Amino acid sequence: MSNAIATLGLTCRFGSIAAVNGIDLNVPENSVYGFLGPNGAGKTTTIRMLLGLLRPTQGEIHLFDLSLKENRSAILSKTGSLVETPSLYSHLTGFENLEVLQRLLNIDKSHIARVLSVVRLEQDARRPVKQYSLGMKQRLGLAAALLGEPRLLILDEPTNGLDPAGILEIRKLLQKMPEEHGITVFLSSHLLSEVEQMATHIGILNAGSMIFQGPLKELQSRRHEHLYLETDNPRAAMSLLAGREWLCHPDGSSGLKVEIRKREETADINKLMVQNNIGVFQLSLIQSSLEDIFLTLTNSNGEKPS
Repeated sequence: MSNAIATLGLTCRFGSIAAVNGIDLNVPENSVYGFLGPNGAGKTTTIRMLLGLLRPTQGEIHLFDLSLKENRSAILSKTGSLVETPSLYSHLTGFENLEVLQRLLNIDKSHIARVLSVVRLEQDARRPVKQYSLGMKQRLGLAAALLGEPRLLILDEPTNGLDPAGILEIRKLLQKMPEEHGITVFLSSHLLSEVEQMATHIGILNAGSMIFQGPLKELQSRRHEHLYLETDNPRAAMSLLAGREWLCHPDGSSGLKVEIRKREETADINKLMVQNNIGVFQLSLIQSSLEDIFLTLTNSNGEKPS
């Protein structure tokens, strides 16, 4: 599979600070690539370089096997972008906003109806944008990004500030872009649960360096299960489990987090508690989330991803 985006040693320095430090992005064509990282990791700086808005200190950027440095106009004409809140004229209708851009791009007016259909705004196209909800404005911003028939969409926090219904709308739109429209989607987001539901590939940036890159399934394979055990005597339960070489950690109340290698151990632990007259209130398998894996990889000590 060829790459829609490929960088080699991409670096951006501000004085002595390396905001992005020698990263090699590999974004397959017709994928939805989730670009994750804590605050200050370098995600927005990377996006600005990919869009030609910021010059790299060193390294190479290739989009669809073409060098951005040598083919900037040709590449960016096939790249749509939406960086956080779209720039819209609130006094104009949705259709009129797209019409302004259509004239600037010097493309046929029929494209407006096409993109309005893609983002499901046909019924509201003649309403002033000032009457739009935040989700509708984001969809109109996506329509604007799609107007030039791009092969690549680069989106920075496309669901930022949206309510659950708006997030669901954008998710459904982005999920179908590769299969239905042949468009590769590269998006940054702090909503890991959302990224997990729409992305096919993941890249994680931390302190300017890539610490994970690959298919979502590869990241999910790093999940492990642990057992949550709640008893009437957690201290005795912990001592008993430790004596049988089960690692466990108290949760601050009557519960214990028990590290297990296979789920069949659940029955063994339950039997051990019963045999030693320890009352079991709860016994459940808990699988680590994508956020748990993220925090482990970035050593964020509980800091929420962004």
